[in-house]
Amino acid sequence: MRVLVVQNFDKAELGQVGDALAEAGAEIDIRKAHLGDPLPADASEHDALVVLGGGQNALADEEFPYIPSILSLMRDFEAKDRAVLGICLGGQLLARAFGGENLIGTSPEFGWRQISRTDAAADDAVLGVLPETFLAFQVHDDTFTLPKGAVHLCTTPATRNQAFRVGRAAYGFQFHFEADLPLVRQWNAAFPELMLKHRPDWFDSFDDEAAAHSRQADEAGLALARAWVATI
Repeated sequence: MRVLVVQNFDKAELGQVGDALAEAGAEIDIRKAHLGDPLPADASEHDALVVLGGGQNALADEEFPYIPSILSLMRDFEAKDRAVLGICLGGQLLARAFGGENLIGTSPEFGWRQISRTDAAADDAVLGVLPETFLAFQVHDDTFTLPKGAVHLCTTPATRNQAFRVGRAAYGFQFHFEADLPLVRQWNAAFPELMLKHRPDWFDSFDDEAAAHSRQADEAGLALARAWVATI
């Protein structure tokens, strides 16, 4: 199993998705596209595609001219029935790749938040492993509309479209289920200004919030990661 991973930002890493891929014995091919690593032309040399998050928005083609290549790769992997996973920016790009609209700066969310499954998620191969509500970490300002024909899988009061599926196994997530407590701590150290922008009291309240929420969120995130890897 060979998995292409597109990283769009420093410290925006695989987290628990990497743990699940390692459990499955996957070979991981990481391309740091934001640093100039070339992307393959198509899906022919990989069994699955992961596109991670980033500080840029999903319409920033001028600043990040590789974005259209990601969109093309997503469509090619899905057309070949190979699993796709987009997280945060990656989920926004998946929506764009299949005709959804990106809405910039309209839907800020931050911290551990409760996510609700839709009715359609109960029988889904990935979301079906979780209860009707669960916790996950959020850090985003943007959102998207669902592509035509996509299956709506998760929602929150602040952001309707939290997860969706295109075809059999192309999944887009707005929330950071990959971000376990160690990765969130890494983001605290790497991006303190971003965290404080979203929550001025974040570092004062972090230990209490982590104690209250991180264990449940980490368990849900690893279950999701393993379920997605199983679709490969």
